[in-house]
Amino acid sequence: MLLFYITDRTQFSGDESARRRDLLAKIAEATRCGVDLIQLRERDLSSRELEALTRAARRVIGENSGEPVSRLLINSRSDIAIACGADGAHLRSDDISPSEVRKIWARSGRPSLISVSCHSTADVTRAADEGADFAVFAPVFEKKGEPQSRAAGLDRLREACRQKISVLALGGITVENACACVEAGAVGIAAIRLFQENDIAGVVRQLRG
Repeated sequence: MLLFYITDRTQFSGDESARRRDLLAKIAEATRCGVDLIQLRERDLSSRELEALTRAARRVIGENSGEPVSRLLINSRSDIAIACGADGAHLRSDDISPSEVRKIWARSGRPSLISVSCHSTADVTRAADEGADFAVFAPVFEKKGEPQSRAAGLDRLREACRQKISVLALGGITVENACACVEAGAVGIAAIRLFQENDIAGVVRQLRG
């Protein structure tokens, strides 16, 4: 089961400095516990702030990672990902195409990992056709505190997983329902709260046990 931690420092308490410190500590924890992918999703930051945070996250991952090494993706900003030596980019469903991002990365001379947010089977098919490495399908379940979100459910996840691309399940994922996502065909799960609000070692142990 692939594990994908999506960050959101705004969920931490305190001032901006405290939030960043707590976020980097959580990234270190995720890295030590063998979480495969970490997406830096701090969409409210300026380019300079995101670049500084990306470099800090890379240092933390380098200092705490074992084998295999956790891989860092930057939300939407391929330019910052390349400049800071991240492993790839995660694209919004309405972002530029994975094929265009691949061309940008090719000019850097470095390999890249590209994921795409998808909300329908058509989105997943398009991500596959445009050369993404994997799709993040959401929301599978109703999100905590967001009853207005329209959960896709396991049947639609199962349909999405029949496409020619690896799919991770996102949205309302818990330790209790994660295995159902894998049984539906997902290669793993992605989450914010599952990792940020819990002891990651315990979460990883339960999911992979």
